[in-house]
Amino acid sequence: MGRARTLATYGAGIAPATVSDTANTSTGYLDIPAGTEAQRPGSPANGMVRYNTDSDKYEVYIETQWCDVTTTTQTYSVQYLVIAGGGGGGSNRGASGGGAGGYRSSVSGESSGGGASAESAATLLPGTAYTVTIGAGGTAANYFSVSIPSTSGNNSVFGGVTSTGGGRGVSNGDASLNGVSGGSGSGGAGATNSGGTGGAGTTGQGYAGGTVSSGAATSDNEGGAGGGGAGAVGGSASTIRTGAAGGVGVQSSINGTATYRAGGGGGGANGSGSTPGSGGNGGGGAGVAGTGAGSTPTGVAGTANTGGGGGGGGYNAVPGGNGGSGVVIIRYLGLQRGSGGTVTSSGGYTIHTFTSSGTYTA
Repeated sequence: MGRARTLATYGAGIAPATVSDTANTSTGYLDIPAGTEAQRPGSPANGMVRYNTDSDKYEVYIETQWCDVTTTTQTYSVQYLVIAGGGGGGSNRGASGGGAGGYRSSVSGESSGGGASAESAATLLPGTAYTVTIGAGGTAANYFSVSIPSTSGNNSVFGGVTSTGGGRGVSNGDASLNGVSGGSGSGGAGATNSGGTGGAGTTGQGYAGGTVSSGAATSDNEGGAGGGGAGAVGGSASTIRTGAAGGVGVQSSINGTATYRAGGGGGGANGSGSTPGSGGNGGGGAGVAGTGAGSTPTGVAGTANTGGGGGGGGYNAVPGGNGGSGVVIIRYLGLQRGSGGTVTSSGGYTIHTFTSSGTYTA
């Protein structure tokens, strides 16, 4: 006589099966539960096995998905946050803040930079090595007898995902006062009775830098615009001797802690009683105020591993701040499957954080 099993034996959505009394012996058989994909268990657990009548194949549940047991390698999905290096700040009077590094995210329910929705998760093949590059922040301008321009941030990469470095801050004395495009664009610089427009951000990664109105830049009373952030346009300078704030970054909880990253650098300011711009929330460096010859403070650097832009400089020969380096964070549900970076766990996810270049092996 056969021995019937109940529905509870197999879980919701799988029809009961009849197993012979000689099952699990050398001459018997095991009657595996069978059903369509729609009949899969509502709350599957690791190790569950069933026969898929839609594909006519046996399948097993591993971590986050049903896998074909006849296939030797099974892909899996990861969410990522890839942030590039921020741009260095400008120098010399009303210099602009650097733009934040490009911000790309596939974390469900969160945003990418520039107001874009989260991207699709990445699908990885076990045993495959994926390159991770952490973009360095750009260097600040250093303006003495000869102008040494700032540099834009460097790109960060995870496999086929590349985030663009933030635009470099502009100095009073550059060939153009207009900001430079990047992941987020840098702000415009101020000069006597003139000012530049902000550099453009990259679609899906960050916003443009701010603009300087001509009324905010009279002789020796200049203010620089803020660099763009991943979450907002950089502030525009509209008042003499006043730098503008950098644009705010974007908040993510990919590692279990809600954190803002990729803020723009604040603009510098020049003149007695001048006020520099603050750095954008998310690692953006503040600008610096110059009060005349001999001023020594420098713009504040963007925070490391946030992609923050560097702050702009103030009076003659006062440099800006360097841009902050980028970061790559990867996470997936379940126990650790890959290797590389610093490995932690939170909320049922395994998290790999890269603060320097390396390799993620799936």
